[in-house]
Amino acid sequence: MLTTRVIPCLLLRGKGLVKTVHFGDPRYVGDPINAIRIFNEKEVDELVLLDIQATANGTSPQEKIIREIASECFMPLCYGGGIRSLNQAKGIFNLGVEKIAINTCAVEDPNFINSAAEWFGSQSIIVAIDAKRQSNGKYEVFTHCGKSATGLDVVEHARRMEKMGCGEIFLNSIDRDGTQQGYDIDLVKQVSNAVSVPVIACGGAGNLSHFVDAVKLGGASAVAAGSLFVFHGKHQAVLISYPPVRELEGLLQ
Repeated sequence: MLTTRVIPCLLLRGKGLVKTVHFGDPRYVGDPINAIRIFNEKEVDELVLLDIQATANGTSPQEKIIREIASECFMPLCYGGGIRSLNQAKGIFNLGVEKIAINTCAVEDPNFINSAAEWFGSQSIIVAIDAKRQSNGKYEVFTHCGKSATGLDVVEHARRMEKMGCGEIFLNSIDRDGTQQGYDIDLVKQVSNAVSVPVIACGGAGNLSHFVDAVKLGGASAVAAGSLFVFHGKHQAVLISYPPVRELEGLLQ
C-alpha cells in the first residue's frame, strides 16, 4: 500500500485546464472532466484543483464547474481559489469537495483559518503557500497567483498557519513551477522541519526520482505535480497520465 500521497495538481482557468511556468504563460491542456475521468481510471487517491483566476480577479468560485468536477471525481478532491468566507467554504463542501485550500485569504485574514478549522475541522483546511526565493536566500510568501509580494517569511507564515489550525500545508515553489527540474528541496526541508502538520511539496517535478527527493531529502509528507501528469515527451505533447501504483510503491515505501 502506498503511504506517501502522490497528487495531481490541476489548474483551472475559466472552463479549461492550463499549465503555467513560474506562474505565468498559461498553456491550455484540456477539459477538466476528461482529465478527471482519466485519473479515475488510474486510481489516483487524491486530487487538487486550483482556480488561478478566482483570487487574481476577485471573483467567487465557479460553483457549477466545481459541482460537475466533484460529481465525476471518485477520489478525494481539494479545491482552492477565491474562498474568502465561511459561507463560500460551506458552499464548496456542499458541492462534494472534501478539502479546501486557502492562500490569499490566509495572509489577509489569518483568523479565517482558525474559524474555518473550528467550523469544518482541521483535516478539511489546507493552507496553500506560494513561495519565492529572494536575493538574501530567504523565501517570501506571494499571493494573487504569485503577483503580490507580502514581505512574509515562508517558515514563519507556515508556523502561524499551523497554530491557527490548518491540517496541511500545500507548499508551491514559484521558481520551480513548470520547470520539471525538481523540487526546491531547501524550501521543502525548511518548512517540513518547522511544522508538525503534513507538508505537500509542489513545483518542479519532472520525473519520479524527484518525488523521492522531496520525501527523503526534504521531509515532505506528500508530493504534488502538474506538468509531469499532463505533458509527455521532449515536445511536451499534452497527455494526461499517472504512474502505476506499484511503481510508486517501489520508490516511496
